[in-house]
Amino acid sequence: MKNDPHQLNMGYVWMICLVAACGGLLFGFDWVVVGGAKPFYEAYFNITDPATSGWAMSSALVGCVFGAMSAGLLADKFGRKLPLILSAFLFTLSALGIALSTHFDVFIAFRIIGGLGIGIASAISPLYIAEVSPSAKRGRFVAINQLTIVIGVLAAQIVNLLIARPVDTGATLLDIQQSWNGQLGWRWMFGAGVVPAVVFLVLMFIVPESPRWLVRAGKELRAKSMLSKIGDSRYAEATFTEIKTATAFSDTDNQKVRLSALLDKNVRPILIIGMVIAVFQQWCGINVIFNYAQEIFASAGFDINSTLKSIVATGLINLIFTIIALPMVDKLGRRKLMLIGAGGLTIIYAAIAIAYATGAMGLPVLLLVLAAIAVYALTLAPVTWVLLSEIFPARIRGMAMSVGTLALWIACFVLTYTFPLLNAGLGAAGSFLLYGIICALGFVFIFRKIPETKGVSLEVLEQQILNATLKSATHEPKKRTV
Repeated sequence: MKNDPHQLNMGYVWMICLVAACGGLLFGFDWVVVGGAKPFYEAYFNITDPATSGWAMSSALVGCVFGAMSAGLLADKFGRKLPLILSAFLFTLSALGIALSTHFDVFIAFRIIGGLGIGIASAISPLYIAEVSPSAKRGRFVAINQLTIVIGVLAAQIVNLLIARPVDTGATLLDIQQSWNGQLGWRWMFGAGVVPAVVFLVLMFIVPESPRWLVRAGKELRAKSMLSKIGDSRYAEATFTEIKTATAFSDTDNQKVRLSALLDKNVRPILIIGMVIAVFQQWCGINVIFNYAQEIFASAGFDINSTLKSIVATGLINLIFTIIALPMVDKLGRRKLMLIGAGGLTIIYAAIAIAYATGAMGLPVLLLVLAAIAVYALTLAPVTWVLLSEIFPARIRGMAMSVGTLALWIACFVLTYTFPLLNAGLGAAGSFLLYGIICALGFVFIFRKIPETKGVSLEVLEQQILNATLKSATHEPKKRTV
């Protein structure tokens, strides 16, 4: 299905997808703002040991894990809309709580609350968008979620840059602690997140529930009404029939799906594929560049001012190539872009490792880092979320998406925690060489296991993947595309 034959109300689809994708924007903002505020809140709370510093940076990941764990159950029981409203409320509460905190434990508690919001939104926003999007354009609409994440990342970088006042190179911890940055600046950085969080919270009340969840919940009239707003009567009727047929085929008691359903012999291989691509998106190493940009650029010979500008440059490149990726997800396809991403990063990381090993510091490292971010933003970043929102069967889609996102956040936690250890043990050259090897292994897995999903309705795709799984189980020849 290359083109949708029905008349579609694209303005309405864009509106509801952009609102749902605000979860991604807050995800990106919350994830990155902590890096710019780090020197200042550490001075305020008198954080001097690496363990406490690492806990402050990564504590939100604890919330991410629990948010992702609960997202599937919430989405299957209450629909897609209510959990997104909850995530918006958690984002708002977190931003306010951190900005007003005067004790480190309170700071950590609200970081974890913000992580809960990230975990829920990161699982459900792409799922919701996939379920309301016309199949021919589903890839670009789900990729919008990644675009808003990138916008949130860049917004946090710019907010940090604008709020922070110049710091003398020789400033001590006490100097920073007593400065405006140390007393108020970091609070404004976190507090700036209240504005988009409140906007997201308000707008979520005006978007509809997912039609696919409504059918599964037995609310068929509401589902038909929602589908008729997306497209003409032929589109609404055809899509409703597909959903109804798939729902009847999969499970009539779909409101009581148990976790054991994820271990079904037909579901397990698909779940494993989803978990592997989620982990690979993190272990490909790009988030190390965002989380430890200051350390990476400093080791390449950049001073503090040059590092801040370089960090903003990474955000701009990330945004530009994410925008370029939107139409390519549906034109080139998911599988081809994933292969380009894994192969491209393998080559670039090898070049970065050589640059560090040979002492080619400064501009060469910056250009290679920007190239890596460009490749990632064009391929693995948006396509992973698209695939996770597409490949799982309808009756367990909420729980399976939750498990996939959980795997992603656990992988992110491992990545964030291990980089300082790897960097100390292997050096920058050895660390990037290791990430290159991981990307090479990812290329092999994608080539052998990932199907093409572009332009196929979720219901038809479900049946095709099921058929491919059954063929694999009976040792019939495998296909690389479905």
